[in-house]
Amino acid sequence: MPLPSYALGVMEASAYAPEVFARGLPSSSWQQPSEDSAEPTGTVAGGASPLLSLQGIGLSFGGVVALADIDLSVRPGEIRAIIGPNGAGKSSLINVISGVYRPDRGHVQLDGIFYAQVPTQRLAHLGVARTFQNLALFKGLSVLDNVASGLAYKVRSNFAGQVLGIGRSRAEQRHSLSRAEQILEFLDLAAVRDRLAGTLPYGLQKRVELARALVAEPRLLLLDEPMAGMTASEKSEMAAFVRAARDRFATTVVLIEHDVGVVMGLSDRIAVLDYGRKIADATPEEVRNDQRVIDAYLGVASDNEDGAGI
Repeated sequence: MPLPSYALGVMEASAYAPEVFARGLPSSSWQQPSEDSAEPTGTVAGGASPLLSLQGIGLSFGGVVALADIDLSVRPGEIRAIIGPNGAGKSSLINVISGVYRPDRGHVQLDGIFYAQVPTQRLAHLGVARTFQNLALFKGLSVLDNVASGLAYKVRSNFAGQVLGIGRSRAEQRHSLSRAEQILEFLDLAAVRDRLAGTLPYGLQKRVELARALVAEPRLLLLDEPMAGMTASEKSEMAAFVRAARDRFATTVVLIEHDVGVVMGLSDRIAVLDYGRKIADATPEEVRNDQRVIDAYLGVASDNEDGAGI
């Protein structure tokens, strides 16, 4: 008996690194971890604190400084951009937020909880979703099944049930596909729902990846160059979808993007990195007129006392 495509998607999802499928809703109660633990160990009260806060983040690879004492806060419901020249440390910062890298110094505070290293395998349950610079779609599966795979973390049925389509797996499949259909409609992808993802134009594949990240309505969405390689019209459409997702699902967005024009029009606040250091953190208008930012993008040498950076 051939495997249902939904079951195949679930199995392929489980084979990938957990951060690729970091989707989900946050738990209502966690505990604060010790400095050396990725797991919570003590209760932290909620309140009006930022959804995400980075405090004193430092990261080096050998003698190369990737991040140096980075502080960053992200308010609930805002679109927060991180920009900078190539090698400034932007992707390293996203990797720290998502737990791919453990910082040498500092900690991440997510929804009131402190982490020496964010537990990557639990991102789904922390309400965090992520897209990557390079596409990570299942190109041999349909668009619908790719998006539904973003709910793979919720599957509780056993292997036999998924293969045979019996028991709890039927209800899980109906829920996942129904939710995927809604997101496809939202992102104007319904017309290609049955197409193999690998046959779509690049811009549409990037939108499918966004759909898979949004299917579980994450509280925090990390977008690593979501518009790289797109045409101007595709970038405009993607920016509109990101803004609409924030408005409709109350999703907080952290965005890395090289197109400064897009960032200026989309973001509420912008942090600028250069040689692993934060050189500006303000509104788009303030960043646009910051001389240090202008110098960084024009290639003007800036002070780097340690003589190291990326």
